[in-house]
Amino acid sequence: MGDTTAPLPHFHAIIPAGGVGSRLWPLSRADHPKFLHDLAGNGNTLLRNTWDRLVPLTGADNIVVATGVSHAPAVRSQLPDLAPDHLVSEPSPKESAAAIGLVAAIIERRDPDAIVGSFAADHVISDVEAFHRAVSEGYHAATADWLVTIGIRPSEASSAFGYIHAATQESIDGAPSALRVSSFVEKPDFATASDYVESGDYLWNAGMFIAKASVLLARMAEEKPELVEALREMASSWDTTERDRVTDRLWPELEKIAIDYAVAEPTAAAGGMVVIPGDFGWDDVGDFAALARMHSKGPGDLAILGDNTMVLSDSATGIVVSQSTRLVTVVGLDDIVVVDTPDALLVTSKAHAQRVRALVDMLNQQDRGGVL
Repeated sequence: MGDTTAPLPHFHAIIPAGGVGSRLWPLSRADHPKFLHDLAGNGNTLLRNTWDRLVPLTGADNIVVATGVSHAPAVRSQLPDLAPDHLVSEPSPKESAAAIGLVAAIIERRDPDAIVGSFAADHVISDVEAFHRAVSEGYHAATADWLVTIGIRPSEASSAFGYIHAATQESIDGAPSALRVSSFVEKPDFATASDYVESGDYLWNAGMFIAKASVLLARMAEEKPELVEALREMASSWDTTERDRVTDRLWPELEKIAIDYAVAEPTAAAGGMVVIPGDFGWDDVGDFAALARMHSKGPGDLAILGDNTMVLSDSATGIVVSQSTRLVTVVGLDDIVVVDTPDALLVTSKAHAQRVRALVDMLNQQDRGGVL
């Protein structure tokens, strides 16, 4: 049976398209971050895939993208159906609370009855119908004034993700799967993650949030009143000729804080948050180990990504990503990561894939920004 999802009334999607994806360097760069790459291997960028799975839930007119000024042209190119006034360009990076909060405030002014859902531009999701079902449950919970997140049922123990602790069933019309969130846990060590998965009371935190725009901003104001005051002032000028003047005055002084800390964690602690378990494949493609896992055909396989790649291997496993015209050969190496680009070459292992971010930090410290 096909997906017959119809747009949900007053539902608006926010797509934060920010970050550099430094653990995917040198594939992901400051001027071409991971959401602008085809990492799912289906011929579309991650951003385009995100748009395509949200349109059935909202309609094309109810999606707003928040991105950096430098990425705005690429976003418009990827999303030709995005309404001209639905691209919010951030003058500088300010973390997710400012970006999502500003868009929520803009949407609230345009539609006071709005329910907003925030979905990152750089995640890979399989089984879109299951995703739609989870979002629909989240939407119905949001109509009852809950702050909602969608958690992913863990497929394995992993220390690469944060976890949501939720074991108490809530009775909410239209959201039969809803569980009360008791706490969020930052990335635990592997032994702790194994205990979490075995207990069955924990879900992966995918950073998806759904709420009435008014509720989201009210919850944020409880913790960060000055931030919300500034966001609302910017939103009030957004559709006027005063936008640039007001934004230039207020944006530089906004607090840098993630929405998890500004809204989700305190709301959960106060008993105002539920999670909808998501029974669909999900990955935030956080590093090359994740990319290898996604594209491996099985044990003993060397995954190969790139157009017109020239790769020869013998008794090798892991992943090779090639963006150059060079011949890449890999012999007798297990769990290898090779990323070959015209101006930079990365060689590491899947076990050390998370450490690529530290390498990028070193390049910044050495003022080698030309390759970032």
